[in-house]
Amino acid sequence: MKIRDFQLERYFAKYEFNTKYPLSPSDCETWSIEEILQLKGKEHGEKNFERMKKLRLSYTESRGNSGVLDALEAVCGIGRPGLLVGCPEELIFLFLNSFLEKKDRVVCISPAYQALYELPCSIGCETVFWRLFPVNGRWSPDFDELESLLRTSTKLLIVNFPHNPTGYMPTREELGWIEELTARRGVTVFSDEMYRGLELSVPRLPTFSEFENAVTLGGLSKGPGLPGLRLGWLASPQHDLIEAALTMKDYTTICNSAPVEFLAEPALRGMEVLLERNRAILSFNVEQARMFFERHAELVEWIPPAAGPTAFPRLMKGDVGEMCSRAVEEKSLMILPDKVFDVKDNRFRVGMGRKNFPAALEVFGEFLEDWRRH
Repeated sequence: MKIRDFQLERYFAKYEFNTKYPLSPSDCETWSIEEILQLKGKEHGEKNFERMKKLRLSYTESRGNSGVLDALEAVCGIGRPGLLVGCPEELIFLFLNSFLEKKDRVVCISPAYQALYELPCSIGCETVFWRLFPVNGRWSPDFDELESLLRTSTKLLIVNFPHNPTGYMPTREELGWIEELTARRGVTVFSDEMYRGLELSVPRLPTFSEFENAVTLGGLSKGPGLPGLRLGWLASPQHDLIEAALTMKDYTTICNSAPVEFLAEPALRGMEVLLERNRAILSFNVEQARMFFERHAELVEWIPPAAGPTAFPRLMKGDVGEMCSRAVEEKSLMILPDKVFDVKDNRFRVGMGRKNFPAALEVFGEFLEDWRRH
């Protein structure tokens, strides 16, 4: 298998653990094991801990263990035959490689997490992009363009709502239009919903797994704040698509980690508690960002996110690549440039889901004062 280096992940590998101030993470404030075990109270947590100490480190069921699948049925509204549990990145790999074949036509939203379009390219698919643009102070795709891109030869549309890195979220009408159009054209939708539950100025929309022609990706890494568990899920009413990914899993991890699934079950059952805390942190930080970028409007064009923890502002003075390099060197401040999304618009990602965001923003302000004089 020949595939390009994963630009975002290589960038994070270089700087994430070697800088003091992260301005660009996509995850939210994390939780401790103790906090997860005690979601239903201290006494319940102590019983959970005793159970965990006795957990056998055996192989687990390939699809996911019973407790996790029970919890997911409630979260997703999908029965077990339509569910598959695994590492989120692994699940992207499994679905795309089991569903796509060489020369299939794939339409992918852009900018996007590189795995969503790089894997189809590595398979040999004809991969084209449905781009987002800033329009009247919000991000928006061209829906007429999507209609022209979804030709009779198109097999898959890949979307990501809430969107990383822009924070775009479609309206209910736009979502319904996408579903109707793809169903009419016979196109399957792969919907990356890792940021679902982090809605800000918009209501939570139906998941694509409610639609007959879709497969969705969910997980605990982003809104719930548990990236260290490395646990996510595929959900679809098309059971044959889930079975194909499950069969391919025999060549990757085979099954999930028993301790991870043990911790995932109370997290899934307490999902709204996890999301509520991180939405509150995110809402506070988005307001801090709004005030900050108003003060620096001559240097940075700011479009607030409608949902999700990320935004994608544009640097108005100087080169964004140079800015990101200097920020690391001079301030130990990690900023993600647009090139890691294969975009060249002098933009950078801002991540507002963690409690330490105001500290990183303060350091960024100091840096911008120097940049202004540069």
